[in-house]
Order: sequence, then structure tokens, then C-alpha cells
Amino acid sequence: MLKISKSDEIIFAPELITKFNEILLRYPEDRQKSALLPVLHLVQAEYGWVSTPLMDKVAEFLNLKPIEVYEVASFYTMFFLKPQGKYVLEVCRTGPCCLVGAEKIMTHIEEKLNVKEGEVTPDGLFSWRGVECLAACGMGPVLQIGPDYTFHENLTADKVDDLIDRLRLTTAEKAQII
Repeated sequence: MLKISKSDEIIFAPELITKFNEILLRYPEDRQKSALLPVLHLVQAEYGWVSTPLMDKVAEFLNLKPIEVYEVASFYTMFFLKPQGKYVLEVCRTGPCCLVGAEKIMTHIEEKLNVKEGEVTPDGLFSWRGVECLAACGMGPVLQIGPDYTFHENLTADKVDDLIDRLRLTTAEKAQII
């Protein structure tokens, strides 16, 4: 099992600890594990993903065994166990969306971004993956784009290109402002 060495020690910011403590107040004193999901969400929002050292630190904070945190983080697909792009394109890959072209959209995204599913573009902006039902079967193919989870329906290759180009442009414009 991976343990945190002194040089890899994780120290959560005081503001993050404050948020953790606010979450803990929602649950009975002996039920820290109930806070695990919202705490993991905060950690992922802060760090972009939940590494093993981060999960170990969460376990320590909540007085849990590390395996309890690993089990939860690896079960739920909303937690990333490896670095992701700034924007994560999640394409519905279930039957109804596949019948109307989701697989073609995934192939197009792979070619447009030049990365395979789960990989990150060299500029760190994009990663993509197929996900289970996004609950828009009549509007397929569909995708959502994290971290804000904007939702896009009735996709075509041109619509995907436009989405990716707009995200690149938005990122470039923000960089110029800074």
C-alpha cells in the first residue's frame, strides 16, 4: 500500500479544513464516514483529481481506514483517480445514444484531440471518456463537459468541433486577461 512520505506530505489548506468541518457537523459524531462523498468532492474540486496520497489524508482526517476511501473513490465514476484535462468531455455510450451515432462522436473526439479515452491533451485542456446514461435518450448523441457539466444534445462532428474550439478560445481569452 502506498504511504505518504515526509516529502510527499499533503497539508489541506485551512479553508478546506473549515469546509470539511462544516460537512462533519451534518452527521452524528460517530458517523464520520457519512461525510466521505462530500469531502472527496471538495478534494477533487481543489486538486483536480483524488490521488492515493490525497485519499490517505482524507482517511486520516475522517478517522477511516484508507481502503474505505479507496473503495468509495474507485466505485463512483465522478471521482478521477488520475489527472484529467481542464475540460472533461463525457459522451453517453449506452444503447440509445450509440444507435444515433455516439460511437462516431467518440471516434471523432479521439481524432480531433489526438488522445485516447482517459488521456490528457499535451496542453492539459482536454480529456474525454465514455460514460453511462446521461438521461437524454431522445436527444442523443449527448455529452456533458466538466467541470461545470454543461450538457449538449443532438451532437454532430461539427457541433463537437465548435464546442472544443469555443473552449480553447475561452481558455486563451482568460489567459490574456491574466
